[in-house]
Amino acid sequence: MKKILVIEDNQEIAENIDEFLTLSNYNVKVTHNGKDGVEQSIQFQPDLILCDVMMPVLDGFGVLRILRKRVQT
Repeated sequence: MKKILVIEDNQEIAENIDEFLTLSNYNVKVTHNGKDGVEQSIQFQPDLILCDVMMPVLDGFGVLRILRKRVQT
């Protein structure tokens, strides 16, 4: 089963994406800010990351910069 990490600060949007992907037989993990998203990407090792751009703590561009530096991600 493919793993997808969703990084989205809007609770309603995150729940809708989670429900849709789960019903489509994906293993989904949801986080609500960029900092948690980076931590989860290291632990969860998803096949795909769906990331919002405008978020508290660490925005989507910051997430991308950090993940690009890591060979594992």
